[in-house]
Amino acid sequence: MEQTRIDRINELARKAKSGVELTPEEIQERTILRQEYVASVRASLVGHLDNTYIKEEDGSHTKLEKKNEQ
Repeated sequence: MEQTRIDRINELARKAKSGVELTPEEIQERTILRQEYVASVRASLVGHLDNTYIKEEDGSHTKLEKKNEQ
């Protein structure tokens, strides 16, 4: 996610925290930006986990596998 978008999320958060009421457009923008941010963090985490290996006691490395979703 671009730093400018993260800065905008923080700007809206500061504005809301200071007691200034956000406009409906700002609330909608904040919601969309937050969803994008969470998706970005999840994608980053999945990328890290896709490249994670477990070192076994015998010294071999086993790729971390995805759990089956039920």
